Amino acid sequence: MILARVVGTVVATRKDERLLGSKFLLVRMIDPRGKDEAGYVVTVDTVDAGLGDRVLVVSGSSARMASGLKDCPVDAAIV
Repeated sequence: MILARVVGTVVATRKDERLLGSKFLLVRMIDPRGKDEAGYVVTVDTVDAGLGDRVLVVSGSSARMASGLKDCPVDAAIV
């Protein structure tokens, strides 16, 4: 799991139909003290996070196993 802070939303005008209704958020990696680290990631939001929230991000197969995303083409998810 990775610590991150939500910094924005992502709008996809075209996406896989299995992702219709999913909210995409842009997150920035942070250290345990909340200091920004290098890198941003587009994530699927599974917990209704909002701008400025500190969140946990999972990637790879863990992201696909997140609630309701098992068979979706997802690389990162907020859990």
